[in-house]
Amino acid sequence: MTIEAQAVIGALYGDEGKGLMVDRLAAATSGAVVVRSNGGAQAGHTVVGEAGARHVFHHLGSGSFAGAATHFSRFFVAHPMLLLDELAALDALGVKPETSSDPRAPVTTPFDVIINQALELARGGARHGSCGLGFGETIERNLRPEFALSTKDLFRPDLQDRLVSIRDAWVPVRLAALGITALPAELAAALADETTIARFQADCAAYLDRVTLWPDRRLCERGAVIFEAAQGLLLDQDSGGFPHVTRSKTGLANMLAISAEAGITEINATYATRCYTTRHGTGLLKGEVPVLPGIKVADPTNAPNEWQGTLRLAPLDLGVLCEAIARDLALERGGIAVKAGLAVTCLDQADDGFVVADREEAMQLDPTKAAAHISDRVGLPLCAESWGPRRGDVRLCMDAAAA
Repeated sequence: MTIEAQAVIGALYGDEGKGLMVDRLAAATSGAVVVRSNGGAQAGHTVVGEAGARHVFHHLGSGSFAGAATHFSRFFVAHPMLLLDELAALDALGVKPETSSDPRAPVTTPFDVIINQALELARGGARHGSCGLGFGETIERNLRPEFALSTKDLFRPDLQDRLVSIRDAWVPVRLAALGITALPAELAAALADETTIARFQADCAAYLDRVTLWPDRRLCERGAVIFEAAQGLLLDQDSGGFPHVTRSKTGLANMLAISAEAGITEINATYATRCYTTRHGTGLLKGEVPVLPGIKVADPTNAPNEWQGTLRLAPLDLGVLCEAIARDLALERGGIAVKAGLAVTCLDQADDGFVVADREEAMQLDPTKAAAHISDRVGLPLCAESWGPRRGDVRLCMDAAAA
């Protein structure tokens, strides 16, 4: 018996239009459940509804406008403090997504945020581009069983004691390991504030009121699965340019592991890329330029900010794109079939004759023919191209063929 799932994966450094592609898939899929397969609240997937409402999805799946439910997999890092704000923002738009979580999903505490921000501030001009939300620090802490905190632990009668232990025993050890001897005044005050734990416990209680515990192995009972990856393949913890990577697997790996538990036998994956390349923070960006020839970059989501700085730009390098996708598709699949296709986004921002890099040479492409050329170079069928920020701006192409 074949049980299929769909997937959207960022092919480069993130910000490739994954939210738009998930929204499009969810609108075409009855009873969809969007599964967050990696990352956490540091994701920022923008969706503009057909009526003009705009939301940047951090926790909730990007299919929410289309009526899809959301599921946090065991690889997703929950952030109760921020989830409640996002739910309130969606409530104001009349969107109330049903939400579930695998009991094993790690949970971010205020102390992970404090350590994360202290580390980035200490790096000064050499910041890695973290969002300062504690994602990587949550992963690090959960490597220590005595300090680990997952969604199921939020029901523990000794939750307060566990949080006190994290504050009093884990934080000093972690700061010392990072070489941080003193915290900035604001962070030090938050760490010392005795109400910090009480406020967090209240957030956790409210989180549990809105999120149903549901194991990944029963995922297909929730609906037709659409995996939504966060970040991009070139930020993968195993294959990205260390140390400027995220603490998660950004491509097929987690999806395959979840599928094995849930009995999913086939994944139809869409790899998304802009028609140019962007990156936040430090790290390699091949062909980086201050201004992109033939591109009018429009990106209100990624405005310059304190933690990630200014969005960096480069022409799309077709060789880099091809290698990143090929590496992901070469993963051991454990008998799960994978079909793959390509989606090219932001074509509405390209003038006639915009530039991409192909075999170390600059090539000018006509935007109306660019997606087909890019997909041909990658060796995948073109499944979608976008000419604007809304679902209706996406042109659907042929179904992805087997990879």
